[in-house]
Amino acid sequence: MRVLIVEDDLKISQNIAIGLEPGNYAIETLHDGSEAKIRLQSEKFDMVILDLILPGTDGLSVLKSLRETDQTTPVIILSAKNGTDERIEGLQAGADDYLAKPFSPFELYLRVQGLFKRSLMHIEEPLLKCDDLTLNLLTREVFLGNKKLELQSREFSMLSIFMKTQDQVIPKNLLLRKIWGYQFDPQTNIVDVLVCRLRSKINIDAQTQFIHTIRGVGYVFKKK
Repeated sequence: MRVLIVEDDLKISQNIAIGLEPGNYAIETLHDGSEAKIRLQSEKFDMVILDLILPGTDGLSVLKSLRETDQTTPVIILSAKNGTDERIEGLQAGADDYLAKPFSPFELYLRVQGLFKRSLMHIEEPLLKCDDLTLNLLTREVFLGNKKLELQSREFSMLSIFMKTQDQVIPKNLLLRKIWGYQFDPQTNIVDVLVCRLRSKINIDAQTQFIHTIRGVGYVFKKK
């Protein structure tokens, strides 16, 4: 399991790493929010332990950026701010847990273990299939027959939602929440634009299509 610690205080980050040693995790540490934001856009970690007050970019911004493309990686916030408002803000931004400083490294270790156990209980079948279209949730690869498709992050997220809910009508506002994580004007065409891009990549031909528009509601994914 890969754990990323984002903490600008070197002593605290070292104590966290020592406290997590019983788990035999592959631990990496970063001390700058901007660097963490870039790293999380290009690499997948199994857990992120994130301080809120960081140089470069604050931890809350790092978390929001992560949740725009990754809704599943467990995140534990560390913060000297222990007020109810701060906790609510962190959890609403997508954190799975919130631990106020000072804290016991052993307590953090137990919380990390607990989140890993809950994540493992909800592991999904890694391969999703529809006709010749195959999506691998673990490797984040998509194949149409033997051809590997190059999808952008949000295209992959949208396709995974569709393939998990085949033959079900998916409202536009649900796609907005799950992929972008924010509430948009329901009249926005941001979903339509992404659907159009995705269709151009996965449709076999004019006769064989997967994403079908349900006017005034949303979309349904199934082989025509």
